[in-house]
Amino acid sequence: MSEPDESTLLAQFCARLAAVERRSPLTVATYNLELRHFTDYIRANGMDIKTVKAEQLADYLQRRRADQGIDSRSAAKVISCLRSFFRFAAGEGIRSDNPAALLESPRRRFRIPQTMDRETVERLLATMDSNGPLGLRNRALFEMIYSSGLRISEAAGLNVRDIDFKEGIARVKGKGNRERLVLFGAEAAVWLKRYLEESRPLLASGGGRGPALFVGRSGRRLSRKGIWKNYARYAKIAGTDSRVHTLRHSFASGLLRGGADLRTVQALLGHANLATTQIYTHVDDSLLKESHRRYLPRLGRRRIAVKQEDGGGGNEEI
Repeated sequence: MSEPDESTLLAQFCARLAAVERRSPLTVATYNLELRHFTDYIRANGMDIKTVKAEQLADYLQRRRADQGIDSRSAAKVISCLRSFFRFAAGEGIRSDNPAALLESPRRRFRIPQTMDRETVERLLATMDSNGPLGLRNRALFEMIYSSGLRISEAAGLNVRDIDFKEGIARVKGKGNRERLVLFGAEAAVWLKRYLEESRPLLASGGGRGPALFVGRSGRRLSRKGIWKNYARYAKIAGTDSRVHTLRHSFASGLLRGGADLRTVQALLGHANLATTQIYTHVDDSLLKESHRRYLPRLGRRRIAVKQEDGGGGNEEI
């Protein structure tokens, strides 16, 4: 039996990611794109999958940094993709080793999430014209993202049946296809109901009656890119340099400032690792100082320097 060619091997690998490892469609698409970049590179440089060495993989990463300016986080994702692919290739008998296993993942730098206070969020939401069907959809969409702390992919993946107005909860599918229930507030409920009654029937009429909650002009599910572009336009009008994900960060930091414990915030955000949630305690030093004053009042007058560690222990996207 002949060995599969390069394209067939990539297709088999992606099929395994989806069917056996149960990776999300977004992860499969990302790995597929990354491997196409890689195979184009090795083909152009006279190498192939069966013989490429760890040193050549390291050169490839260096070239990506130099030519495309990828950061440490992106480099770590590339390495993870290559390790997974060559482990699969070894299992298929294409080669006897995994050269990517010798690559050292770059250490991720600690980054404090950007957040907005409630006044800024309200000013941003107020820029959305709710008179037309698209404006009403956007208001409902971003109210929902902020009220529930959703990722963009989670908001895009919502279906109409996932919303329970009676209980004020929604079922979302997060990273790794993990499902969880999230809460949404009264303000988000008002805009969602208006959107479902006034706007979605007009938008969905052009593309059939699919299950998607948020749809575009064509009636089809609103894409992640579409959500990002719409938000960028409103952020510019509101005079903020924030991104869509900033709404999720603002949701989390707002909960902590309001007295919520880390475990609760972890559950609402869908973090697999508590260390990922702990990054929000670095957003505002006043939260740490107030907790210290409240629980250790006898030490309240002493000046204590709180060292911010390097944020190790979590590789999870927040």
